[in-house]
Amino acid sequence: MSEQFEQIAQQLTPEIYQNMRRAVELGRWPDGRKVTEAQRETCLQAIIAWEAVHVPEEERTGYLPPKTKNKAADYEQPVSLRGAGENEDA
Repeated sequence: MSEQFEQIAQQLTPEIYQNMRRAVELGRWPDGRKVTEAQRETCLQAIIAWEAVHVPEEERTGYLPPKTKNKAADYEQPVSLRGAGENEDA
């Protein structure tokens, strides 16, 4: 993304940002026209650039929280092996 594009994207109003986001989500502009693939790509770039400045990281488009390690997985867990034909009630 060019520096000039990022500067322009950061100057978008919240209303324009919301319209772009809605257009990407629905595939249509507010007036009903279909969003082209090129428009979708440009809007996504603008949305990401705007969010980088105005939205907390955990609320941004595409955010995935870091995986947390399961504390229970740190301990050994017993495994019960049963052969074919053994009584499961035993």
